[in-house]
Amino acid sequence: MKKIFIIFGFLLSISNIAQTKVSGVIYDDTNATVPYANLCFKGTRECVTSDENGRFYLESDSDRKILSVSYVGFQNKDIVLTKAVNYDMKIYFSGANTLDEVKIFSGKTSKKNNPALDILRKIWERKRKNGLHQFNQYQMNKYEKVEFDMNTIDSAFMKNRVFKGLEFIFKQIDTSKVTGKTYLPIFINESLSEVYGDNTNGKTKEILKANKNSGIGEGNGVDTFIKDLYSEYDIYDNYLNFFDKNFVSPLSKTGINTYSYVLSDSTFIDKKWCYNIVFYPRRKNELTFKGDFWVNDTTFAIKKINLTASKSANINWVKDIYIEQEFDVLNDSVFLLKRDHMMSDFALNKKEKSKGVYGKRTTLYSDHKFNEVKPDKFYKDDVNNYDQSVYTKSDEYWQENRAETLNKDEAGVYKMLDTLKTVKKFKQLYNIVSILGSGYINKGIIDYGPIFSIFGYNDVEGQRLRVGGRTYFNTNDPWRIQAYTAYGFKDNKFKYGVSGKWMVDKKNRIILSGGNRRDVEQIGVSLTTSNDVLGRSFASSSFFASGDNSKLTNVNLSSFAAEIEPVKDLIFQTGFSFRTLESASPTFSLDYYTDLPSVSNPTGTIKSDVRQAEITIGADFTPGRKTVGYGVERLEVDNNYSRVFVNYSQGFKGVFNSDFEYQKLQLYYRQPIYMGGMGRLFSTVEVGKVFGEVPLGLLAVVPGNQSYFVIDNTYNLMNYYEFVTDQYASLHLEQHFNGRIFSRIPFMKKLNWREIVGVKAVYGNVSDENRAINASGLNYQAPTNGYWEYHAGIGNIFKCFRIDFAWRGSYLELPEAKRFTVKGSFGFYF
Repeated sequence: MKKIFIIFGFLLSISNIAQTKVSGVIYDDTNATVPYANLCFKGTRECVTSDENGRFYLESDSDRKILSVSYVGFQNKDIVLTKAVNYDMKIYFSGANTLDEVKIFSGKTSKKNNPALDILRKIWERKRKNGLHQFNQYQMNKYEKVEFDMNTIDSAFMKNRVFKGLEFIFKQIDTSKVTGKTYLPIFINESLSEVYGDNTNGKTKEILKANKNSGIGEGNGVDTFIKDLYSEYDIYDNYLNFFDKNFVSPLSKTGINTYSYVLSDSTFIDKKWCYNIVFYPRRKNELTFKGDFWVNDTTFAIKKINLTASKSANINWVKDIYIEQEFDVLNDSVFLLKRDHMMSDFALNKKEKSKGVYGKRTTLYSDHKFNEVKPDKFYKDDVNNYDQSVYTKSDEYWQENRAETLNKDEAGVYKMLDTLKTVKKFKQLYNIVSILGSGYINKGIIDYGPIFSIFGYNDVEGQRLRVGGRTYFNTNDPWRIQAYTAYGFKDNKFKYGVSGKWMVDKKNRIILSGGNRRDVEQIGVSLTTSNDVLGRSFASSSFFASGDNSKLTNVNLSSFAAEIEPVKDLIFQTGFSFRTLESASPTFSLDYYTDLPSVSNPTGTIKSDVRQAEITIGADFTPGRKTVGYGVERLEVDNNYSRVFVNYSQGFKGVFNSDFEYQKLQLYYRQPIYMGGMGRLFSTVEVGKVFGEVPLGLLAVVPGNQSYFVIDNTYNLMNYYEFVTDQYASLHLEQHFNGRIFSRIPFMKKLNWREIVGVKAVYGNVSDENRAINASGLNYQAPTNGYWEYHAGIGNIFKCFRIDFAWRGSYLELPEAKRFTVKGSFGFYF
C-alpha cells in the first residue's frame, strides 16, 4: 500500500493566500551554501531553519517588512522586503561576527562550556515529571485530522490529458506554509475520541466517538496506510519512530553525540520565561532532524518545538518531514500538549521540483481532567466494538464538536469529492489505483483476483494459470466466500479451492470457517503449519528455482474450524481436517511400510498415499498488533508486533479410514526488537515434536529455499527435503542497521544502502520407529549436530532491491551441500 499511495495523488483543493512569502538559498562569503541558518520575520516568533543545502521557505498571514537572518559565526543580517512575495532569494553573509562578549559556536558545536547542553541535561532530569506524568490518572478529548494533498501543481501538470474532463478540480489551489509549494487536497479524515490513562499501572484507552471520511479509498487500505504512517510518539523519548525508522530525538540522551545545539534566544511566552535552542545534525545521512525548541527556565518543560527531518536521511519516498508541537501552560508547573502537527512530503525522489503527496496530521487535545480513578476493567480493550453511528454523525454535530474549524481548503474537500465521484473518468482512474493497491478487480459484489497470482510455474504442472475471486460488499463483511481454479499445462489437470468464513458473534469475533482444496503443493516450506484451505507456498509455483524442484505433493484437504477472540489480540482456535497426500511426480515418493519386511513377507507391504484425519487446538497471541476493520477479515497495519503461536494436533487412526495416530505440538515465537540508533533485530524461535509413528508426509520437514529470492523463515542453503525431523528447535536472527554503518563511509553516503546481517540455526532428529517405516527411497537426514548458516546483505539498492550473500556453517560434507549462495528480493520500503 505504501508504494500505491504515491500513485494515488490526483484530486482537488481551495485557496487561502498568505500576506508575506519568502524563499531562497543562503550563502556565506565564499559562495558556499549555509545549512541550518535561522530566519525570522523581525519582531516575531515566525521562524524557520534552512536545510542542509541552505534552502528555506517562510510565510506569514500578516504583512511583514523585514527578514532577519542569523547564523553562528556571522553577523546577523536584516533584509528589507519590498514586496509581499519574494521567491528564489539569494542571501549572502559577509564577515564573521567579532563580538568578544558573545560565545560563538560554528559547525559541530563544542560539548564543553555550552549553555544549551546545560539546559538539555535539565530537560533529561525532568522529562518524566512533566505534563501528564505528574498525575496518577488523566482523561482528555482528542480531535485528529488527517489530510493528503497532491503538491507541486504547475500548468503543465494541469494540462495533462489524464485530467481531461476533470479540470474543475484545479480551480482552487493553495500554497503550503512550510514548503511554499502549491497543493491540491485529495483526502481528509476527521475523528473525535476520549483518551484515558492511568500512570500507576501504565494503562491507556481511547474511545472513538465520531469519524468522518471524505470517502476516497474506503475499503482499499487507506485507513491502514494512515495508521501505519502516523503512529503515536512522545517528543521526550530517545527515539521517535516514523515510517518504520528510528529517528534520534533532539531531546534524547544520545543527542549530544548526534546534534549540535546553540542557545539562540530567550523571552516570555504566555508569561513564562523560556529559552530558545536551535539544533542541527552533526553528520549527514543519519535519521535526524533540524529545528528549534522553546523550554521553560524552571520546569524545563518544552513549550514549543519544531522539527524538520534531514533531507539526506536514509529514508525512501519521503522528501520532507515537518513536526510542530505546542504545549499549554495549565499552571505554574504543568505544561500539557495542546497541538501536534506533522506533515510529510511523499515523492518518488528527493529533487526539489519533484511532484508528490503531502500527508498531514493535526491532533488537538482539550478538556483535561485528572486523578479520577477508573476500575481496571474499564481499560480492557474491546475486541470488536464497531458502532455504525460513529461514522454517521451529522454536519451539525461536527460543526459543534470539532476542536478546530476547517479552513476553506478542508471544507471544500468533502463537497468536491462528492462531485468528483460522479465523474466517469475519475471512477476509471480510481479503479485502476484500487486494483494495484488491493490486487483485486471489483465487479459489483465480487472481487476477482488476486491478479498477482494468475501465472506460475513448477516442474510438475509446467506453466500454471490461476483465476479466482471472493465476495466483497464492504470492508466490514460479516461473511466471505473465496474460490479459485487453476490449470497446469504440463500435467493437464485442473485444481481448485473453495472456502468460506462467517463471523457469528461480532463482540468476541467468533468465526466459523471451512472449505476444500485439491492442488499441487510443496510440503516442507514452513515448520509451523496450519490448515489454511487456500494457502499455497511460493515454492509451489516459483518461476525461478535451482536444483531439483519435483518433490511436490498432490493434496486434497478438507477442513472445518472455529475461533474466538475473548481478549483483544488473543485468539483461540480449534478445527478438524481430513487430507490425502500422494506424490505428484514420478521421481518423488511418499511411500511407507504398513507391514515391515519379515521372513514371511520379505518385501513388506508398501502404501503410496496417506489418508489422515486430525483435530487441532491452538492459541495465537499478538500483543500490540494494529488492525483496521471489524469484519470477518481485517487488514493489518504493520508487522511490528510480537507473536506467540501454540498449536496441538491429534491424528486419529481409523476415522474415515485414516492411517496414523499421533500427537504434534508446535510453538512459534516472533519478536521484533528496536535497537535505537542501531536499527532493528528480528528474532524467530520455533520448536516442535511429533509423538507417534508417522511417514514422510506427516513429518516436520526443515524448510529449504531453492528459489533465487529471500524467503522468511527458510534456510538459504538448504534444498527441499534435505533435512527431515520429528522434533526440532530453530532460531532465526536478522539485524537491520538501516544504513548506520554505510552512512559513515564517505564514498557510500549518498547511496543510502542499508546493512543486514543474520544467522539461522536448527537442531532436530528422527526416531528409529519413523526411520523404519520409511519406504520413500529418501534417506532421512536430521540436523542432529545442529545446522547453521549466516548471511550478510545490502538493502535499499535502487530503493527497491535487496541482495544477500549466505554461507553454510555446518554439514559441509553432504554430497549436494551448497556452501555459498546469493539471493535477492524486491520490495518497496520507507
